[in-house]
Amino acid sequence: MPKYIFVTGGVVSSLGKGLTTASVGLLLERRGLKVELQKIDPYINVDPGTMSPFQHGEVYVTEDGAETDLDLGHYERFTNCKLTKESNFTTGRVYFNVIRNERRGDYLGQTVQVVPHITDEIKRLIRGVARDENSVVIAEVGGTVGDIESLPFLESARQMRLEMGPANVLFIHLTLLPYLHTSGEIKSKPTQHSVGKLREIGIQPDIIICRAAVAMTEDVRNKISLFCNVSRETVIEERDVEHSIYEIPVVLHKQRLDDLILTLLHLKANHQDLSDWEKLLDIIKSPQRTCRIALVGKYVALSDAYKSIYEALTHGAVANYAGVQVKKVSSEDVEKFGAAQFLSDVDGILVPGGFGDRGIEGKIETVRYARENRVPFLGICLGMQVAVIEFARNVCGLSAANSTEFDKSTNHPVIDLLEQQRTVSEKGGTMRLGAYPCIIAEGGKSYEAYRTNQVSERHRHRYEFNNSYRDLFFSKGMVPAGLSPGGELVEMIELRDHPWFVAVQFHPEFKSRLLKPHPLFAAFVKAALATRSGS
Repeated sequence: MPKYIFVTGGVVSSLGKGLTTASVGLLLERRGLKVELQKIDPYINVDPGTMSPFQHGEVYVTEDGAETDLDLGHYERFTNCKLTKESNFTTGRVYFNVIRNERRGDYLGQTVQVVPHITDEIKRLIRGVARDENSVVIAEVGGTVGDIESLPFLESARQMRLEMGPANVLFIHLTLLPYLHTSGEIKSKPTQHSVGKLREIGIQPDIIICRAAVAMTEDVRNKISLFCNVSRETVIEERDVEHSIYEIPVVLHKQRLDDLILTLLHLKANHQDLSDWEKLLDIIKSPQRTCRIALVGKYVALSDAYKSIYEALTHGAVANYAGVQVKKVSSEDVEKFGAAQFLSDVDGILVPGGFGDRGIEGKIETVRYARENRVPFLGICLGMQVAVIEFARNVCGLSAANSTEFDKSTNHPVIDLLEQQRTVSEKGGTMRLGAYPCIIAEGGKSYEAYRTNQVSERHRHRYEFNNSYRDLFFSKGMVPAGLSPGGELVEMIELRDHPWFVAVQFHPEFKSRLLKPHPLFAAFVKAALATRSGS
């Protein structure tokens, strides 16, 4: 039968359960095992698609169009897993399913309760991600042990251990070891209390991974082993990494975490080889050269809002044996004080996706600066739309041009609502979502980057380029570099008289990997490096 690993967190949130889960997935994949990854979120939203980046950070989109938690981005960047709608579910989805079943009469008049009906549905969703009997499913349970919201998920995991046996279900608990500077001590008491909470509900962790800012002493390891009822060998240190999140799998492998998991789950596997991963880490640690790229958006104060873009820029830099420094610029600041003050010292400019009109004029001014000063530019989703608006206003002479998202009565709606969106009333899960094919025109920067005529990229939007303006834009120098297969939708635009100016309606950052950088990010960083060197 499939094996199951549950990753839980204690003491505080934002410990890095997603990165730890992704790292465990990578290590087991490298041992030749088939891994499936899943994130379980305790909030009531059916999915994170309607949540603000201020609340939740980035919404990550899968190939099949699921709007999911940002941790799924880590899963795909670290492993070869093909994540789907089954890879992320929430309390909202569980209760939605159970209530729908009750309304249909599926429970035959029973009183519907948390146990067994909610927990049975949770177990069904967890088991559903296993594609075959040889899979190892790694399920990350969101939230912190002790939260009321997480209890049904932990109870379901406890039941699975009871039903399937300890050789088939394993618990990894990630916890914090705070360091008190005043006394110079690492404190294990929060970890003891966190594990105690788990044990109260019937779960004994098999492995405890300790996040720490400083090295864990043997005394601390022994204390955790004694008071948390685990062997010393199963207390693993996960200290803050110095250069990159991609160091984490190597750190865990050096402590033989993968061997430990294989032993506890009674699995046999191949020899581990991380040499290719470590070579890329060497580039990140000691790049041959660097460039500086400005990311201009309205969520730059939030580290998680553009998570996949930051990682894709790192991948693009590694592809060029280089490093990248990201300068985060608020589009509202550009709106107030002008672009030159913030962008005169950068080698490339990126405008990411987003929604709403706050900071839009700053993004439009940013595009104008990149176009007029011939700075390499990459626009993503909304970044393409503001590039179109800027070009319409300042090159085509359509001074009132806008998107109907921001001005429904504009005389020149160069960006307009997709036709199939006009009858949509509900917000959740109704955008143009997931992977769609794109036909790339030969001869441009996009084709030079991809080196193929057709690609598939992931989307998340409601608005598109208005084809009524296609001929005008083409005559003025902005060309449709990529179209939907029937030619109805403009998916990519370029300025042919610019060193490197590409904007896309899709989200290429979702398909970028450390071992396989996205072609557009690699090409964009290459252009920025050329600008820096003056060539």
